[in-house]
This record gives sequence, C-alpha cells and structure tokens, in this order.
Amino acid sequence: MLGNFTYCNPTRVHFGEKSLDQLGGELAQYGSKVLLTYGGGSVKKSGLYDQILSILQDCGKQGL
Repeated sequence: MLGNFTYCNPTRVHFGEKSLDQLGGELAQYGSKVLLTYGGGSVKKSGLYDQILSILQDCGKQGL
C-alpha cells in the first residue's frame, strides 16, 4: 500500500472546430513542460500533433 495521499486531477476539455484556439490561454497557467499522450497514431496522420507542437512552441512550452 502506498499510504495516505490525496490525488486531484482537474480537467478542462474544449470541443469544436476552433478548440485549438483555446490552448494558448490554457497553457499560460502551467509550467514549461507538457506531457502529450495519444493512442494509435491517427493524431499524427491528421496533422493535429504537429499543430499542437507548434502552439506549444509559440507559448514557450516543451512537448514531451
């Protein structure tokens, strides 16, 4: 057993065609490194992964 602890994982999800426009504002409140997780690879095939990396770079963040 890990002992006593508290875990908090607040989540904000934006839906819709313009949802990536919200990413820069959301990133401002967090540190410099962002952990990206994804599934089978369609995010890369669609170009979404590269779009997100570009937004991260524009905001001074590093995608891991």
